[in-house]
Amino acid sequence: MGAEMSSSKMMKAIRVSELGAPSVLKMASMSIPHPGPGKVLIRVHACGVNPVETYIRSGSFDNPTLPYTPGTDAAGVVEAVGNGVTSVKKGDRVYTTLTDTGSYAEYTVAAADAVHKLPDAVDFAQGAAIGIPYFTAFRALVHKARVKAGQTILIHGATGGVGIATCQLARAMGLKVLGSAGTADGMKLITKNGAHQAFNHREKGYTDKVMAATGGKGVNVIVEMLANVNLNKDIEMVAKKGHIVIVGSRGTIDIDGWQIMAKEAVIVGVFIFDATREENIECEEYLFSGMEAGWLRPLVGPKYTLDKAAQAHTDIIESPGAFGKMILTM
Repeated sequence: MGAEMSSSKMMKAIRVSELGAPSVLKMASMSIPHPGPGKVLIRVHACGVNPVETYIRSGSFDNPTLPYTPGTDAAGVVEAVGNGVTSVKKGDRVYTTLTDTGSYAEYTVAAADAVHKLPDAVDFAQGAAIGIPYFTAFRALVHKARVKAGQTILIHGATGGVGIATCQLARAMGLKVLGSAGTADGMKLITKNGAHQAFNHREKGYTDKVMAATGGKGVNVIVEMLANVNLNKDIEMVAKKGHIVIVGSRGTIDIDGWQIMAKEAVIVGVFIFDATREENIECEEYLFSGMEAGWLRPLVGPKYTLDKAAQAHTDIIESPGAFGKMILTM
């Protein structure tokens, strides 16, 4: 993996030795890794918790080699760099979009091209909320839906980490932003973070209100957080030649192919880990400019200490209507 293990200094980390329920997340003491060539060692101040990490831990997705430390999204300070690394140096404030050794730990090693500078105006908890949410949002909007200013977009389930990121980016790109939430507080939250209009997706008939907001034409782009529940509604609401971009799903669903044909709609998935280096650089530059300008401010949700990682994994799946990005602090 490009990270040799040191025998002298120790760190705390979450380790998974068997796949299963959140209780398999165990605190352990282990050697601090050394950065090999092209790698960066980061002292982690905060790391993000993403739903995909619960899928991996439970064995329902991408079975990892055991034991392992979960996590991709970390923010902290560069402790050391391996040979050939020139993009960052010791002492730099950074965030990651991927790690070699896992981010649920006091230190992590990441490849230099997955380590990005964090502007001074953005704190470490916010930095840990950038990775998967904002890179997913950018990929959904730019690389998959190919959005254009003036289009209408619905973020279906907009209060979580990816949802808030998509609201902010879509607004900055000049779209008419519609968002859905499950509570009144959630609706206020998304309108504060870029949505022009908010809808309660627990209300009967909310899809009719969304259609009315488009003058009956339908939505040009729908970013879907829970396809196994909502995809049929998306197909009804999407405009002719519109895009439905799936960024989350927790099961299967039957759909009517005729409706998709009749509208010539495009349904496409997003898997951030398949992005090319060039696509990630494009995203990084855009996000950095947004953070520097001040319109991009990641919304931090519930915070847990590292030893409460199992509780965080339980809550991110079982607590409905997440607000912002869940964070572990060191």
